[in-house]
Amino acid sequence: MKFLDILLIIISSAGLLHGVVCAIHLCFFKKKKTVPNYLLAFMLIFMAFRIGKSVMLNFGNDLEPIFIFAGLAFLLLIGPLLRWYVLAMIRPNFKLLRSYFLELLPFSLVFIMSFFVTKNWFDSNNKQAIIVFGSVLIFIYLHFMFYILISGRVLQKVKKYYKDGLQTKFQKAIIEWLEVLIIGFIIIWVSYFLNIIEDAVPYIIGPIMYSIVVYFLSYKVFQLKITDIDGNVFKANDNKLLFHEISKLVTEEKLYLESDVSLSSISKLIGQSSQKTSEIINQCANQNFNDFINYYRVQEAKKLLLDENNKNFTISSIAFDTGFSSLSSFNGAFKKFVGKTPSTYKKSNIL
Repeated sequence: MKFLDILLIIISSAGLLHGVVCAIHLCFFKKKKTVPNYLLAFMLIFMAFRIGKSVMLNFGNDLEPIFIFAGLAFLLLIGPLLRWYVLAMIRPNFKLLRSYFLELLPFSLVFIMSFFVTKNWFDSNNKQAIIVFGSVLIFIYLHFMFYILISGRVLQKVKKYYKDGLQTKFQKAIIEWLEVLIIGFIIIWVSYFLNIIEDAVPYIIGPIMYSIVVYFLSYKVFQLKITDIDGNVFKANDNKLLFHEISKLVTEEKLYLESDVSLSSISKLIGQSSQKTSEIINQCANQNFNDFINYYRVQEAKKLLLDENNKNFTISSIAFDTGFSSLSSFNGAFKKFVGKTPSTYKKSNIL
């Protein structure tokens, strides 16, 4: 075997092995056992079977038809799993209904059929065999794309529903993750489908693209901490209303100008515990309490710095007027949100 072939086998198999390891971790070692995590694990396992078939078919000789058909059949299983996973990630208390399992009938039929396909059936150059195989192959790929599109449509409805409303950081994380996941499946589908169309791309490109996609998805899972959350983050609650109330108090009453404003004082005004108030601000504003307050202080300071009526005011006086207790904290917050120190900002905006 040539060095290039060995290299291609390693690259194309890397994602397969990585996916299996991730699936085992989700099923047996992940502390939080959730339906979405199990569905994701099953997708990775069955996708590994599918990719494994591709690697063996590309580099192996005389692969038995049963392996070819069985490998293709797993795509009929991955499609429904993808749809269920998307639903589980956007619906609180998601449960697999018995009716869902009817979607597995195409997989069952093709998988059973694979046991009756022999090598002799292909070697006979039977036109009927070619037509049947071609028809099944096209159906499988169209079936997979159908489920990718359905999953994408479900996600678009969620995005549209939450477009004008406040999204918590966990809801944003799930929406971002599902977008990346669906795009990843589209890339895999296209790389395989183009091979069917007169070998537009080499067959091995499919497994290689899968390896690239699965490693990138693993990075996004780690970055977004997606295996620690599920559809319950979309559960109807009053967090949004409470955050609206907090924002109204802070902005309309200009509580951010008070140097002694605190998490405790805001919590008392809305009748919630400090822990609850902190959680609401963290989820809805994606900021901690200090950054949340300092942001509005900095916006106010920017106006004062550029106001001609305040040209004789010192930076320190503006810092104290906007609620900061020290010049150093003012400079630090201003640079964090504006990218410049107050004095530099003033000089660069006043001719």
